[in-house]
Amino acid sequence: MVNLVQTKRLQKYRMALLRFKKMGLKKTFSHSLSEETSVSAVLIRKDFSQCGIRGKRRGGYDIDLLLGELKKIFGHEKEQNIIIVGLGNIGSALVKYEDYRQSNMNMVAAFDIDPAKRTRRYPVPVYSLENLREVIDTFDVSVAILAVPEFSAQETSRYLVENGIRGILNFAPVLLKVPDHVLVNNVNVMIELERLMYHIGVIQD
Repeated sequence: MVNLVQTKRLQKYRMALLRFKKMGLKKTFSHSLSEETSVSAVLIRKDFSQCGIRGKRRGGYDIDLLLGELKKIFGHEKEQNIIIVGLGNIGSALVKYEDYRQSNMNMVAAFDIDPAKRTRRYPVPVYSLENLREVIDTFDVSVAILAVPEFSAQETSRYLVENGIRGILNFAPVLLKVPDHVLVNNVNVMIELERLMYHIGVIQD
């Protein structure tokens, strides 16, 4: 089992490998991945070794085989269905994102309280929250993207959990209170910008 820090590095390797594949490359080496990801070649080889992935000293790593092994680690062998709740500016952009398929994820539905959103053209059907349970059961959904305003985020997350959601990617600027068995990843643009500004200030000083 890889830890959270290793998971982030493995995700970096995967992004680099996908880029190499688009370039038409068949093989890669740890030093090439190091240049692309800014992770040392020694640590890359150690991460792969701990995951049972072996390369050849002179032949390097087969990119397709590496991607296949990373798919197994991240559970991408089986298609994962996801939903999004909230079609404001952020939600509307996320529902149109086209790279979910690279990770074998399938956006199956969106939800919004505004009836007008359900008549507009989106890449997926848009439903009322009244249809949430039916969609979750039909498509075996366990992960939701939450992109609703702050004032409704906690109540909406509670409703998601009650209807079977076990993982939430939260774009609302609020820390959600959920049961221990539910995992929440918070994406807050302002916090990330503040962190950048802080570190830039430290470096400049």
